[in-house]
Amino acid sequence: MRALCWMGKNDVRVQNVPDPEILNPRDAILKITSTAICGSDLHLVDGYVPTMEKGDILGHEFMGEVVEVGRDVKNLAVGDRVVVPFPIACGNCFFCQEKLYSVCENSNPNAWMAEKMWGHSPAGIFGYSHLTGGYAGGQAEYVRVPFADVGPIKIPNGMTDDQVLFLSDILPTGYMAAENCDIKQGDVVAIWGCGPVGLFAIQSAYLLGAERVIAIDRFPERLRMARGLKAETLDYEEVNVLEALKEMTGGRGPNACIDAVGMEAHGLGMIGAYDRVKQAMKMETDRPYALREALMACRNGGTVSIVGVYGGFVDKFPMGSVMNRSLTIKTGQAHVQRYMRPLLERIQKGEVDTTCMITHRLPLDDAPYGYHIFRDKQDECVKVVLKP
Repeated sequence: MRALCWMGKNDVRVQNVPDPEILNPRDAILKITSTAICGSDLHLVDGYVPTMEKGDILGHEFMGEVVEVGRDVKNLAVGDRVVVPFPIACGNCFFCQEKLYSVCENSNPNAWMAEKMWGHSPAGIFGYSHLTGGYAGGQAEYVRVPFADVGPIKIPNGMTDDQVLFLSDILPTGYMAAENCDIKQGDVVAIWGCGPVGLFAIQSAYLLGAERVIAIDRFPERLRMARGLKAETLDYEEVNVLEALKEMTGGRGPNACIDAVGMEAHGLGMIGAYDRVKQAMKMETDRPYALREALMACRNGGTVSIVGVYGGFVDKFPMGSVMNRSLTIKTGQAHVQRYMRPLLERIQKGEVDTTCMITHRLPLDDAPYGYHIFRDKQDECVKVVLKP
Protein backbone atom coordinates (compact mmCIF):
# COMPACT_ATOMS: atom_id res chain seq x y z
CA MET A 1 0.00 0.00 0.00
CA ARG A 2 0.95 3.68 -0.20
CA ALA A 3 1.62 5.58 3.03
CA LEU A 4 3.21 8.82 4.17
CA CYS A 5 6.43 8.04 6.04
CA TRP A 6 8.62 10.12 8.33
CA MET A 7 12.14 9.91 6.94
CA GLY A 8 13.85 12.49 9.14
CA LYS A 9 13.46 16.06 10.31
CA ASN A 10 11.48 18.05 7.71
CA ASP A 11 11.45 15.01 5.40
CA VAL A 12 8.21 13.12 4.70
CA ARG A 13 7.63 10.90 1.68
CA VAL A 14 4.84 8.75 0.26
CA GLN A 15 6.22 5.23 -0.13
CA ASN A 16 5.15 1.65 -0.74
CA VAL A 17 4.91 -0.24 2.56
CA PRO A 18 3.49 -3.64 3.60
CA ASP A 19 -0.28 -3.86 4.08
CA PRO A 20 -1.41 -4.02 7.72
CA GLU A 21 -2.58 -7.35 9.14
CA ILE A 22 -4.77 -8.49 12.02
CA LEU A 23 -2.39 -9.08 14.96
CA ASN A 24 -4.89 -9.39 17.81
CA PRO A 25 -8.50 -10.69 17.96
CA ARG A 26 -9.68 -7.16 18.87
CA ASP A 27 -8.11 -5.57 15.77
CA ALA A 28 -9.80 -4.28 12.63
CA ILE A 29 -8.36 -3.23 9.28
CA LEU A 30 -9.66 0.00 7.77
CA LYS A 31 -9.52 1.21 4.20
CA ILE A 32 -8.93 4.94 4.62
CA THR A 33 -11.34 7.27 2.84
CA SER A 34 -10.23 10.56 4.44
CA THR A 35 -7.31 11.56 6.64
CA ALA A 36 -6.06 14.96 7.76
CA ILE A 37 -2.82 16.73 8.61
CA CYS A 38 -2.89 17.99 12.20
CA GLY A 39 -0.86 20.75 13.78
CA SER A 40 0.48 18.11 16.17
CA ASP A 41 1.98 16.28 13.19
CA LEU A 42 4.20 19.29 12.59
CA HIS A 43 5.89 18.72 15.95
CA LEU A 44 7.03 15.34 14.60
CA VAL A 45 8.17 16.74 11.27
CA ASP A 46 9.99 19.62 12.94
CA GLY A 47 11.90 17.17 15.14
CA TYR A 48 10.54 18.19 18.53
CA VAL A 49 9.06 14.82 19.53
CA PRO A 50 11.69 12.15 20.29
CA THR A 51 11.74 8.45 19.35
CA MET A 52 10.62 8.85 15.74
CA GLU A 53 12.19 6.26 13.45
CA LYS A 54 12.82 6.38 9.72
CA GLY A 55 9.86 4.87 7.90
CA ASP A 56 7.25 5.53 10.62
CA ILE A 57 3.79 6.09 9.10
CA LEU A 58 2.23 9.39 10.17
CA GLY A 59 -1.35 10.44 10.81
CA HIS A 60 -3.83 10.27 13.69
CA GLU A 61 -6.95 11.89 12.17
CA PHE A 62 -8.64 9.40 9.86
CA MET A 63 -11.78 7.52 8.95
CA GLY A 64 -12.76 4.84 6.47
CA GLU A 65 -14.43 1.55 5.70
CA VAL A 66 -13.94 -1.65 7.68
CA VAL A 67 -12.47 -4.36 5.44
CA GLU A 68 -11.51 -6.97 8.06
CA VAL A 69 -12.28 -7.60 11.74
CA GLY A 70 -10.72 -9.80 14.40
CA ARG A 71 -12.81 -12.58 15.87
CA ASP A 72 -13.47 -10.71 19.14
CA VAL A 73 -14.80 -7.55 17.47
CA LYS A 74 -18.57 -8.02 17.64
CA ASN A 75 -19.80 -4.45 17.17
CA LEU A 76 -18.28 -3.82 13.72
CA ALA A 77 -18.75 -5.58 10.40
CA VAL A 78 -17.05 -5.45 7.04
CA GLY A 79 -18.46 -2.49 5.12
CA ASP A 80 -19.14 -0.31 8.16
CA ARG A 81 -18.06 3.30 7.77
CA VAL A 82 -16.31 4.56 10.90
CA VAL A 83 -14.30 7.40 12.43
CA VAL A 84 -11.41 6.35 14.66
CA PRO A 85 -10.32 8.33 17.77
CA PHE A 86 -6.62 9.18 17.90
CA PRO A 87 -5.98 7.82 21.45
CA ILE A 88 -6.00 4.03 21.56
CA ALA A 89 -7.96 2.75 24.55
CA CYS A 90 -8.66 -0.74 25.86
CA GLY A 91 -12.01 0.13 27.44
CA ASN A 92 -11.37 -2.05 30.52
CA CYS A 93 -8.67 -0.45 32.68
CA PHE A 94 -9.24 1.93 35.61
CA PHE A 95 -8.79 5.05 33.49
CA CYS A 96 -11.01 3.86 30.64
CA GLN A 97 -13.72 3.08 33.19
CA GLU A 98 -13.33 6.67 34.42
CA LYS A 99 -13.68 7.84 30.77
CA LEU A 100 -10.09 9.13 30.80
CA TYR A 101 -9.34 7.33 27.57
CA SER A 102 -6.19 9.23 26.58
CA VAL A 103 -4.40 7.83 29.63
CA CYS A 104 -5.42 4.19 29.10
CA GLU A 105 -3.09 1.87 31.05
CA ASN A 106 -2.97 -0.92 28.48
CA SER A 107 -2.56 0.55 25.00
CA ASN A 108 1.04 1.83 25.03
CA PRO A 109 3.47 -1.07 24.57
CA ASN A 110 6.34 1.38 25.11
CA ALA A 111 5.04 2.69 28.42
CA TRP A 112 8.54 2.43 29.92
CA MET A 113 9.75 5.15 27.52
CA ALA A 114 6.98 7.53 28.50
CA GLU A 115 7.45 6.79 32.19
CA LYS A 116 11.08 7.90 32.01
CA MET A 117 10.08 11.23 30.46
CA TRP A 118 6.71 11.97 32.08
CA GLY A 119 6.55 9.85 35.23
CA HIS A 120 3.59 7.80 33.99
CA SER A 121 2.54 6.73 30.52
CA PRO A 122 -0.43 8.04 28.53
CA ALA A 123 -2.36 5.92 26.03
CA GLY A 124 -0.96 4.78 22.73
CA ILE A 125 -1.55 7.17 19.82
CA PHE A 126 -1.70 6.45 16.10
CA GLY A 127 1.29 7.68 14.11
CA TYR A 128 2.82 9.64 16.96
CA SER A 129 6.29 8.32 17.77
CA HIS A 130 7.45 5.26 19.67
CA LEU A 131 7.03 7.20 22.90
CA THR A 132 3.28 6.60 22.47
CA GLY A 133 3.46 3.07 21.13
CA GLY A 134 5.01 3.18 17.67
CA TYR A 135 1.65 2.53 16.02
CA ALA A 136 1.37 3.03 12.27
CA GLY A 137 -0.75 6.06 11.46
CA GLY A 138 -3.65 6.68 9.11
CA GLN A 139 -2.08 8.83 6.39
CA ALA A 140 -2.13 5.69 4.30
CA GLU A 141 -4.41 3.54 2.18
CA TYR A 142 -5.06 1.09 5.04
CA VAL A 143 -4.48 1.01 8.79
CA ARG A 144 -4.69 -1.51 11.64
CA VAL A 145 -6.98 -0.35 14.45
CA PRO A 146 -6.28 -2.02 17.84
CA PHE A 147 -9.13 -2.32 20.36
CA ALA A 148 -11.53 -1.75 17.47
CA ASP A 149 -14.44 -2.83 19.67
CA VAL A 150 -13.90 0.28 21.83
CA GLY A 151 -12.83 3.24 19.71
CA PRO A 152 -14.41 3.56 16.25
CA ILE A 153 -17.86 5.09 15.89
CA LYS A 154 -20.20 4.11 13.05
CA ILE A 155 -21.31 6.94 10.78
CA PRO A 156 -24.97 7.18 9.72
CA ASN A 157 -25.83 7.00 6.05
CA GLY A 158 -26.02 10.33 4.29
CA MET A 159 -23.28 12.08 6.25
CA THR A 160 -20.16 13.09 4.31
CA ASP A 161 -16.57 12.45 5.35
CA ASP A 162 -16.00 16.19 5.70
CA GLN A 163 -18.83 16.42 8.22
CA VAL A 164 -17.49 13.74 10.57
CA LEU A 165 -13.73 13.31 9.97
CA PHE A 166 -12.79 15.75 12.72
CA LEU A 167 -14.54 13.64 15.36
CA SER A 168 -11.22 11.76 15.32
CA ASP A 169 -9.37 14.56 17.12
CA ILE A 170 -9.73 18.29 16.64
CA LEU A 171 -13.46 18.67 17.31
CA PRO A 172 -13.37 16.73 20.62
CA THR A 173 -10.10 18.50 21.49
CA GLY A 174 -11.63 21.93 20.92
CA TYR A 175 -14.75 20.94 22.82
CA MET A 176 -12.80 19.55 25.78
CA ALA A 177 -10.72 22.74 25.81
CA ALA A 178 -13.92 24.74 26.35
CA GLU A 179 -15.48 22.21 28.73
CA ASN A 180 -12.37 22.43 30.93
CA CYS A 181 -13.12 26.13 31.42
CA ASP A 182 -16.28 25.45 33.44
CA ILE A 183 -18.01 28.18 31.43
CA LYS A 184 -20.96 29.96 32.98
CA GLN A 185 -23.50 32.16 31.22
CA GLY A 186 -21.94 35.53 30.52
CA ASP A 187 -18.30 34.43 30.72
CA VAL A 188 -15.53 35.86 28.57
CA VAL A 189 -13.14 33.27 27.12
CA ALA A 190 -9.82 34.11 25.45
CA ILE A 191 -8.25 31.60 23.06
CA TRP A 192 -4.64 31.61 21.92
CA GLY A 193 -4.35 30.07 18.44
CA CYS A 194 -6.90 30.19 15.61
CA GLY A 195 -5.90 26.95 13.96
CA PRO A 196 -8.54 24.21 13.62
CA VAL A 197 -8.53 23.32 17.34
CA GLY A 198 -8.87 26.98 18.28
CA LEU A 199 -11.70 27.43 15.80
CA PHE A 200 -13.57 24.48 17.29
CA ALA A 201 -12.87 25.83 20.78
CA ILE A 202 -14.54 29.10 19.73
CA GLN A 203 -17.67 27.27 18.60
CA SER A 204 -17.65 25.08 21.71
CA ALA A 205 -17.25 28.01 24.10
CA TYR A 206 -20.36 29.62 22.64
CA LEU A 207 -22.24 26.31 22.79
CA LEU A 208 -21.40 26.05 26.49
CA GLY A 209 -22.67 29.53 27.30
CA ALA A 210 -19.84 32.03 26.81
CA GLU A 211 -21.02 35.57 26.15
CA ARG A 212 -17.82 36.68 24.42
CA VAL A 213 -14.87 34.85 22.87
CA ILE A 214 -11.63 36.69 22.10
CA ALA A 215 -9.31 34.88 19.68
CA ILE A 216 -5.59 35.63 19.38
CA ASP A 217 -3.40 34.88 16.35
CA ARG A 218 -1.32 36.68 13.71
CA PHE A 219 -2.37 35.14 10.39
CA PRO A 220 -5.09 37.11 8.57
CA GLU A 221 -6.88 34.04 7.20
CA ARG A 222 -7.17 32.49 10.66
CA LEU A 223 -8.34 35.70 12.27
CA ARG A 224 -10.89 36.09 9.47
CA MET A 225 -12.21 32.57 10.15
CA ALA A 226 -12.44 33.33 13.86
CA ARG A 227 -14.48 36.47 13.17
CA GLY A 228 -16.72 34.36 10.94
CA LEU A 229 -17.49 32.32 14.07
CA LYS A 230 -18.44 35.54 15.93
CA ALA A 231 -15.21 35.85 17.92
CA GLU A 232 -13.53 39.16 18.61
CA THR A 233 -9.92 39.00 17.44
CA LEU A 234 -6.50 40.30 18.39
CA ASP A 235 -3.41 40.23 16.17
CA TYR A 236 -0.61 39.76 18.70
CA GLU A 237 1.89 41.37 16.35
CA GLU A 238 -0.18 44.57 16.33
CA VAL A 239 -1.23 44.94 19.98
CA ASN A 240 0.00 44.16 23.48
CA VAL A 241 -2.26 41.19 24.22
CA LEU A 242 -2.21 41.53 28.02
CA GLU A 243 -3.10 45.22 27.90
CA ALA A 244 -5.75 44.69 25.22
CA LEU A 245 -7.46 41.90 27.19
CA LYS A 246 -7.55 44.03 30.33
CA GLU A 247 -9.12 46.87 28.39
CA MET A 248 -11.67 44.57 26.75
CA THR A 249 -12.72 43.09 30.11
CA GLY A 250 -12.87 46.20 32.27
CA GLY A 251 -9.48 45.47 33.84
CA ARG A 252 -10.50 42.10 35.26
CA GLY A 253 -9.24 39.72 32.57
CA PRO A 254 -11.03 36.80 30.84
CA ASN A 255 -12.88 34.30 33.01
CA ALA A 256 -10.99 31.52 31.25
CA CYS A 257 -8.08 31.24 28.84
CA ILE A 258 -7.36 28.43 26.37
CA ASP A 259 -3.90 27.60 25.02
CA ALA A 260 -4.54 25.95 21.65
CA VAL A 261 -0.99 26.58 20.43
CA GLY A 262 1.45 24.34 22.29
CA MET A 263 5.15 23.71 22.09
CA GLU A 264 6.05 25.71 18.98
CA ALA A 265 4.49 29.04 19.97
CA HIS A 266 5.81 32.05 18.07
CA GLY A 267 7.08 34.68 20.49
CA LEU A 268 7.95 38.34 20.11
CA GLY A 269 10.83 40.42 21.45
CA MET A 270 13.43 39.22 23.91
CA ILE A 271 11.32 36.47 25.44
CA GLY A 272 10.56 35.03 22.01
CA ALA A 273 14.27 35.06 21.13
CA TYR A 274 15.06 33.54 24.54
CA ASP A 275 12.78 30.57 23.88
CA ARG A 276 14.23 29.92 20.45
CA VAL A 277 17.81 30.02 21.72
CA LYS A 278 17.04 27.78 24.71
CA GLN A 279 15.24 25.30 22.47
CA ALA A 280 18.03 25.28 19.90
CA MET A 281 20.54 24.60 22.68
CA LYS A 282 18.28 21.83 24.03
CA MET A 283 17.99 23.65 27.36
CA GLU A 284 14.20 23.53 27.07
CA THR A 285 12.13 21.32 24.78
CA ASP A 286 9.07 23.53 24.25
CA ARG A 287 8.42 27.22 23.60
CA PRO A 288 5.65 28.24 26.06
CA TYR A 289 5.13 31.84 24.92
CA ALA A 290 1.35 31.51 24.47
CA LEU A 291 1.00 29.56 27.71
CA ARG A 292 2.79 32.26 29.72
CA GLU A 293 0.50 34.92 28.24
CA ALA A 294 -2.63 32.87 28.94
CA LEU A 295 -1.63 32.41 32.58
CA MET A 296 -0.80 36.08 33.06
CA ALA A 297 -3.97 37.27 31.29
CA CYS A 298 -6.51 35.10 33.11
CA ARG A 299 -8.57 36.82 35.78
CA ASN A 300 -8.00 36.03 39.46
CA GLY A 301 -9.62 32.70 40.31
CA GLY A 302 -10.01 31.84 36.64
CA THR A 303 -9.19 28.70 34.66
CA VAL A 304 -6.49 28.09 32.08
CA SER A 305 -7.22 25.17 29.74
CA ILE A 306 -4.22 23.73 27.89
CA VAL A 307 -4.85 21.53 24.84
CA GLY A 308 -1.92 22.69 22.73
CA VAL A 309 0.57 19.80 22.73
CA TYR A 310 3.65 19.98 24.95
CA GLY A 311 6.33 17.31 24.93
CA GLY A 312 8.76 17.97 27.73
CA PHE A 313 10.08 20.90 29.72
CA VAL A 314 9.54 24.66 29.64
CA ASP A 315 11.37 27.60 31.18
CA LYS A 316 10.19 30.83 32.81
CA PHE A 317 6.88 29.28 33.88
CA PRO A 318 5.00 31.90 35.97
CA MET A 319 4.18 29.63 38.88
CA GLY A 320 3.95 32.60 41.23
CA SER A 321 1.08 33.98 39.17
CA VAL A 322 -0.70 30.62 39.22
CA MET A 323 -0.44 30.21 42.98
CA ASN A 324 -0.93 33.76 44.19
CA ARG A 325 -3.94 34.43 41.97
CA SER A 326 -5.80 31.14 42.63
CA LEU A 327 -5.69 29.95 39.02
CA THR A 328 -6.88 26.51 38.01
CA ILE A 329 -5.07 24.65 35.24
CA LYS A 330 -6.81 21.87 33.33
CA THR A 331 -5.13 20.03 30.51
CA GLY A 332 -4.67 16.73 28.68
CA GLN A 333 -4.87 14.95 25.39
CA ALA A 334 -8.55 14.77 24.50
CA HIS A 335 -10.52 11.79 25.80
CA VAL A 336 -12.01 11.49 22.33
CA GLN A 337 -14.13 8.39 22.89
CA ARG A 338 -16.07 10.30 25.58
CA TYR A 339 -17.17 13.01 23.15
CA MET A 340 -17.68 11.32 19.80
CA ARG A 341 -21.34 10.37 20.05
CA PRO A 342 -22.66 13.59 21.66
CA LEU A 343 -20.67 15.66 19.17
CA LEU A 344 -21.95 13.55 16.27
CA GLU A 345 -25.46 14.47 17.43
CA ARG A 346 -24.52 18.16 17.52
CA ILE A 347 -23.23 17.88 13.94
CA GLN A 348 -26.50 16.28 12.85
CA LYS A 349 -28.42 19.15 14.48
CA GLY A 350 -26.26 21.74 12.70
CA GLU A 351 -24.88 23.15 15.96
CA VAL A 352 -21.23 22.79 14.88
CA ASP A 353 -19.70 23.80 11.54
CA THR A 354 -17.20 21.01 10.93
CA THR A 355 -16.13 22.00 7.43
CA CYS A 356 -15.45 25.72 7.74
CA MET A 357 -11.68 25.40 8.19
CA ILE A 358 -10.92 22.91 5.40
CA THR A 359 -8.88 24.92 2.92
CA HIS A 360 -7.15 22.17 0.91
CA ARG A 361 -8.17 18.71 -0.28
CA LEU A 362 -5.32 16.71 -1.81
CA PRO A 363 -4.60 13.14 -2.95
CA LEU A 364 -2.38 11.13 -0.61
CA ASP A 365 0.52 11.31 -3.05
CA ASP A 366 0.53 15.11 -2.59
CA ALA A 367 0.85 14.83 1.19
CA PRO A 368 4.43 16.21 1.30
CA TYR A 369 3.19 19.32 -0.49
CA GLY A 370 0.31 19.53 1.98
CA TYR A 371 2.74 19.42 4.89
CA HIS A 372 4.85 22.11 3.23
CA ILE A 373 2.05 24.65 2.77
CA PHE A 374 0.52 23.85 6.16
CA ARG A 375 3.80 24.18 8.03
CA ASP A 376 4.88 27.36 6.24
CA LYS A 377 1.38 28.94 6.26
CA GLN A 378 1.35 29.28 2.46
CA ASP A 379 -1.69 29.69 0.20
CA GLU A 380 -3.80 30.56 3.30
CA CYS A 381 -3.61 26.91 4.33
CA VAL A 382 -5.47 26.18 7.58
CA LYS A 383 -6.50 22.51 7.25
CA VAL A 384 -5.51 19.83 4.75
CA VAL A 385 -7.63 16.74 4.11
CA LEU A 386 -5.98 13.91 2.19
CA LYS A 387 -7.82 11.39 0.01
CA PRO A 388 -5.94 8.07 -0.43
